[in-house]
Amino acid sequence: MSMKILNQTESVCPICLEPIKANLCQYEDGIYLEKVCLQHGEFCTKVWTETPSLETWLSERSLAPYDADGAREADCPNGCGICDHHQQNTCCVLLEVTSRCNLKCPICFASAAESHTVDPSLHTIEAWYDMLVKRGGPFNIQLSGGEPSLRDDLPAIIELGKQKGFHFFQLNTNGIRIAEDETYLKALADAGLSCAFLQFDGLTANTHEMLRGKDLIALKQKAIEQCGKYNIGVVLVPTIVRGVNDSEIGDIIRFAVSKMPVVRGVHFQPVSYFGRYPEHLRADYFTLSEVMTQIDKQTDGQLSLDHFIPPSSEHPMCSFNAKFMKTKDGSLKPMTTFGKSKASCCCSSENAAAQARDFVARQWAAPKTAVPVFQMATTNGPDLTSLDAFLEDAKQIITISGMAFQDAWTLDLDRLHYCHIHVVSPSGDLVPFCAYNLTSKSGETLHRLG
Repeated sequence: MSMKILNQTESVCPICLEPIKANLCQYEDGIYLEKVCLQHGEFCTKVWTETPSLETWLSERSLAPYDADGAREADCPNGCGICDHHQQNTCCVLLEVTSRCNLKCPICFASAAESHTVDPSLHTIEAWYDMLVKRGGPFNIQLSGGEPSLRDDLPAIIELGKQKGFHFFQLNTNGIRIAEDETYLKALADAGLSCAFLQFDGLTANTHEMLRGKDLIALKQKAIEQCGKYNIGVVLVPTIVRGVNDSEIGDIIRFAVSKMPVVRGVHFQPVSYFGRYPEHLRADYFTLSEVMTQIDKQTDGQLSLDHFIPPSSEHPMCSFNAKFMKTKDGSLKPMTTFGKSKASCCCSSENAAAQARDFVARQWAAPKTAVPVFQMATTNGPDLTSLDAFLEDAKQIITISGMAFQDAWTLDLDRLHYCHIHVVSPSGDLVPFCAYNLTSKSGETLHRLG
C-alpha cells in the first residue's frame, strides 16, 4: 500500500505520555498518525478517512507552519498554560465545578464519580472569573464536571459570573436533575443560564445502557421539555462509538429537528479515549470525516457533505459546522456551502474571538432578544430584512456540528496549538481541553487531578 507523509509533527506516547515525533501519513484508505516511542514501540491510528478529501478540506484554511522548536521550548503539552506559541485566543472556558456525578458512565472523559476532590468554593470560582477577565474575558463559560447540577449553588455561580461581566453560560449535563427538579431549573434560568449542552447518545435503550449504564431516553426528552418551558436553549451532544450508535446519527438529527426551536443544534463528538472507557472499544476510532459522511448517507443527502465547512478558529481536522433553516414543509434549507460560506468563527484576533463567542451565544441560546440582522448574514442564507422576520426565522435555524477531541493515540501538537476551548486547571491556569484531559493507557494524566 502506497504511503505519503503529509506533515511532520509531534505527539505523545500513549503508554508514558512522553513527547515523541510523529508523522501524518496518507494511505489509500485514509490518513493515519504514526509515531514511535523508543521504549514502548510503534503506534498507528487512523484520524481521517478518504472522504471528504483532507487536501480539499484543508485548502479552505491557511495554517501557520508548525513550530516544533517552539513546542519543545514551551514543554508542550506537559507545561501547558496558554503560552506565546499558542496560535489562538480563548473562546470558551470550562469551569469544572465538581467531580461528583449521579451516573457512572462506562465512558467518561473526566472519570467522574471516582475522584474524591472537594468542590471548589465560591471564593475559588470568583478568583477564576477574575483571572479570566485579566486574560481577555469575558469568555463563554461552560459549567462542567462531573455533573455540575449536583451543586445546589450553581445558580449563585452563574449570578457571580454575571456580576463579573460574563454573559453566556452553558451547562454541560446528563439532564437528570434538570428533568426531575423543576424548581432548580427555574433557579438556573432566573440566574441567567443560556444553554443546556445535553448528553444525548441516541434513541435506543441499548445505546444508553452501553454508554451510560441505564436507559435514559424518557428522562432526556423530559429535560428538553423542561428547558423549553424556561426558555433555555438545548444542544444535543452525542458521543459516537463505532458499532454502538453510529447508525443512529440520522435519527438523532431528525429528532432534533422535531424539537426545534428548543433544540438549537446537534454537536457530534466521536469518542476520544480520556479518563474511563472499556479497553475493547479503543481499537477502532470513528473519525470526524466519517461523521460527516454518515450524516450525508443517513439523511439521504438532505444534509450533504457540501453543506459542511471547516472552522476558521481551531485546526480544520478538529471540527466542522453547518447551519440549516427549517422550512414550512419541515425540510432543511442549507445556509452554508463548502467553498462559498465563511466559517462561523475565527479567533485570530481579539475582535474575531468576540465574534466567535457571539455566534455561539446567539445560536445555542433560545432566541428571545433582538440581534442585528447583519450579524447573521451568510453567503447563501435568507434575506432577513426586517426585525420581525429575523426573530421568527432565528427560531427555525439549527446548527449541525462536530468536534474530534485528541487523546494520547491521536494527539497532534500542530492541531493542539489551535485549540480555543480551554479549561481552568486546579492551579488556576488555562490549559487546552485535549491537553488537560490527556490520559495514558494505564490512566495517568498530565494536568487533571485524580
